[in-house]
Amino acid sequence: MKIKGEFEVKLSPMENYAQGLDGVKLGRMSLDKVFKGELNAESKGEMLSAITAISGSAGYVAIEQVSGSLSGLKGTFVLMHYGIMDQGNQTLNLEVIPNSGAGELKGLRGKMKIEIKEGKHFYEFEYKLPENV
Repeated sequence: MKIKGEFEVKLSPMENYAQGLDGVKLGRMSLDKVFKGELNAESKGEMLSAITAISGSAGYVAIEQVSGSLSGLKGTFVLMHYGIMDQGNQTLNLEVIPNSGAGELKGLRGKMKIEIKEGKHFYEFEYKLPENV
């Protein structure tokens, strides 16, 4: 299955444990999202980032637990983010952590793409559920 929709995101700075050195800025943020569309859900998570002294070069990782309904099925699952930017060239991967699905989403597998257009956030989620769900 492949679905598309929009989401709102709120990032809030959190206290850092580690400090960046040699021109690197480390960040830690809370992540709150509201998904609309066939993924009608909310999520909460945390993001860690590093921004280098070279313009357009950075990286981040995040974990967020999503709770709500996916194509009418209720449950939760966890998304893992991995993003790299190399002087403006971006790679972003979001994937469902295996065996993190619960409720009617048990066994969920999938990958999500994120796109930002004119200040709005959009997702495309390609997923699969076991046959017996």
